[in-house]
Amino acid sequence: MKKIVLFLLMFILPTGVFAEDKIKIGVLHSLSGTMAISETSLKDVALMAIEEINESGGLLGKQLEPVVVDPASDWPLFAEKARELIQKHKVAVTFGCWTSVSRKSVLPVFEEHNGLLFYPVQYEGEESSYNVFYTGAAPNQQAIPAVEYLMSEDGGGAKRFVLLGTDYVYPRTTNKILNYFLRSKGVNAKDVLEVYTPFGHSDYQTIVAEIKKFSAGKPTAVISTINGDSNVPFYKELGNQGIKAEDIPVVAFSVGEEELRGMDTKPLVGHLAAWNYFMSVKTPENKAFIKKWNAYVKKHNLPGGSKRVTNDPMEATYIGIKMWAQAVKQAGTTNIDAVRQAIGGQSVKSPSGFQIIMDAKNHHLHKPVVIGEIQSDGQFEVVWQTAGPIRAQAWSPFIPESSKKIADWTYPWLCGNCTKAKE
Repeated sequence: MKKIVLFLLMFILPTGVFAEDKIKIGVLHSLSGTMAISETSLKDVALMAIEEINESGGLLGKQLEPVVVDPASDWPLFAEKARELIQKHKVAVTFGCWTSVSRKSVLPVFEEHNGLLFYPVQYEGEESSYNVFYTGAAPNQQAIPAVEYLMSEDGGGAKRFVLLGTDYVYPRTTNKILNYFLRSKGVNAKDVLEVYTPFGHSDYQTIVAEIKKFSAGKPTAVISTINGDSNVPFYKELGNQGIKAEDIPVVAFSVGEEELRGMDTKPLVGHLAAWNYFMSVKTPENKAFIKKWNAYVKKHNLPGGSKRVTNDPMEATYIGIKMWAQAVKQAGTTNIDAVRQAIGGQSVKSPSGFQIIMDAKNHHLHKPVVIGEIQSDGQFEVVWQTAGPIRAQAWSPFIPESSKKIADWTYPWLCGNCTKAKE
């Protein structure tokens, strides 16, 4: 009799009476393969932020349920996993990707199915999507200021530049922008050397020797857009060949505290990285952020334990989740269209200590720029920073065909790649 009553009640009462209604959140990061060295911590900090929201009561009276998938540094698999998150798991939002090739892979999926993606890593710009919010840096918030610093007296007065990167869209497009920028500053083509290596490349002996030869006669700097675990053999080879920062400084756009955690950093002291946040930033907000992270690592017994660090893409992930949660509360729903409308203009006091705003027009954050020198303990000492956050440029003013493009998703524009308004 009891079974019959329960069976009937299942058709009469709301499902939530029997099972807690949850909001599913997609987490799309490589936990294996060449990018796992960088992306695993983004998965971990996303879970930390979700746990934090749940412990404070959740959203709209519901708990958040993370759905974690591993695209395994396989770019087509990113698209497959994105489709799985949206169609099978019905996630309200996805936080994920690192490389631009992974983002480009999933972009058509999110646009086709009207999904919502928060992308947390610096990138090459030249993109604007109605379905993506970019919480990492655009080139004018990282690459351009870094090269300007290298050309300054404080940065060594570089006259010759090596553009060294992994062979895919982010390094090639970033270097295209930098080539135009360097020409505008009077740098000759013969004083720029471009070199690309495949993902997972490990033999940098010949390349580093070529850099030494190229640097003869003029102050030279290396702009590195190497991604993933290839950074380990590259920096090791710099040490092997005795290249010091005072001789040929390297500024990296994809190396932070997490990548340095597995390296002998003593030969790297003085080399640079350009980001929007460093773990060493001294603010009350960062102190609280690091404390939360350390507690989360200990509570969940994460690999690396007390040696785990924070970094820029982790901060960007954390900010993105906070902004999304604020937008859901404001909208009173997880409906994609309503939440997207509410995300523009959201503001979060970041661990870096700045009030960070999401630009409603171009879906990018206003961010500070920070350049740091590698220290022997794997941390960074800040040597230069902007006075405050600067607005991202989705389309580079240095590329002729992009200079007049508009990224504006507010009425009546609704356009990420146009020169005049269209609905």
